[in-house]
Amino acid sequence: MNRGNLIRLALIAVIFGLCLSEVLIRDAPSIGDSSPGNNTLGMRLGLDLSGGTHLVYKAGGNETSAEDVEGVMAIIERRVNEYGVSEPIIQKQGTDRISVQLPGVRDINAAVRLIGQTAELDFRELTNESWQLVQALSAQGLFTGYESLTEQGEIEWIPATAINSKGREVHLTGEHLERNTRVEFSRITSEPEVHFELTSEGADLFAQITARLIGKPLGIFLDDAWVSSPIVQSIIEGGRGIIENIGSLDEARELKIWLNEGALPVALEGPIIREDIDPTLGADSIRKSLIAGAVGLALVLAFMMLYYRLPGVLASGALLIYGVLVLAAFKFIPVTLTLAGLAAFILSIGMAVDANVLIFERLKEELRAGRTLGGAIEAGFNRAWVAIRDSNISTLITCLILWLMGRALAEPRVMGFALTLAIGVALSMFTAIFITRTFLRLFVGTRLAGHLSLFGMSRVEQISLPKEQE
Repeated sequence: MNRGNLIRLALIAVIFGLCLSEVLIRDAPSIGDSSPGNNTLGMRLGLDLSGGTHLVYKAGGNETSAEDVEGVMAIIERRVNEYGVSEPIIQKQGTDRISVQLPGVRDINAAVRLIGQTAELDFRELTNESWQLVQALSAQGLFTGYESLTEQGEIEWIPATAINSKGREVHLTGEHLERNTRVEFSRITSEPEVHFELTSEGADLFAQITARLIGKPLGIFLDDAWVSSPIVQSIIEGGRGIIENIGSLDEARELKIWLNEGALPVALEGPIIREDIDPTLGADSIRKSLIAGAVGLALVLAFMMLYYRLPGVLASGALLIYGVLVLAAFKFIPVTLTLAGLAAFILSIGMAVDANVLIFERLKEELRAGRTLGGAIEAGFNRAWVAIRDSNISTLITCLILWLMGRALAEPRVMGFALTLAIGVALSMFTAIFITRTFLRLFVGTRLAGHLSLFGMSRVEQISLPKEQE
């Protein structure tokens, strides 16, 4: 065995060891998001495998611009990321539709509230007539609360305004909030509260408004719906405030996310499509895919070893290494694995076998022509390379077309299939040309080189061969 082959063999061992570690270690590093995947190996599973929620919205009206849609998508992504969803898929469909896939999210109603809420926060005050009505009702013991009176239309709220540094009258809204809103529990009632902080301009406006409303309610509204109306006890300087009477902790958390990530630039219609995908269906799909892949791989390996003998055994080992390399690539990039991606992975195994078949048939032809094993290996690989290269490049071009079409149509399953297949094809060329070739070179110059039956040739096909030289 020459030194060059030993170096190649050592390189293969190092690559295999690193890739195996990447696959087996759940929190192994990746070049993308460092958060672990959603299964035991840390792989990222798509919606069809892990289960979850799929929603499709229409953004705004007919005059909605592309910038508005992109802005909505960015805010939705920030909202679901803060909510803790692993690997959300948010894509544009056509000109004004937005597809949102949330793996692992089973509460579809919570997802609809989180995403579809425009979340326009603003502060309001009562008109003089409404404040007089509240005082009269309170004096008679008939006051039922600001929420019920607001819902019944008995009282009217108007925008709470103040003068900014430029001398303009400005409405105090969520645009004046810092993005550091947090949820805390009241020390008195133990109920969840949302603590907010205003910008420097907002704090100045807030101080002017609270100075005017001492002893009166300051209404807090979200998307024109009453949220809270605390009584102003004194001038509030510093721009800090609390929203009370929110309800449950989940509602407080949602409000915090809406305020931190900002209001949507345009309202969303829908969801026009809403799907709740059961994770048991995904588990069943994974189980059936693994069974199909295992049976197919076993049949392929059996065929390779029975028909091509020793080269088939070496190719089978190279295929197992190939499987580890592909899984490591999926995890390292990382790739969100869908059912279509699993199908592409299994298909790429067949393409890897196809490359080995071309090589081994060329090898047998060279042996029949009377070449030594070393010469037959080199000639066989060199002559098979052109066909392997052209077929795989054609497949990669097809993958690129599929990926671009899937992106244009916002169809992640098509994109997943294309990306997974492209990775598999690229690595199949590496395993067939580099790994299998290195394994075959190990037998050059050994006693096994003279036993042509080990290389799939019958005695009738054997012709006199020159003595093998190392």
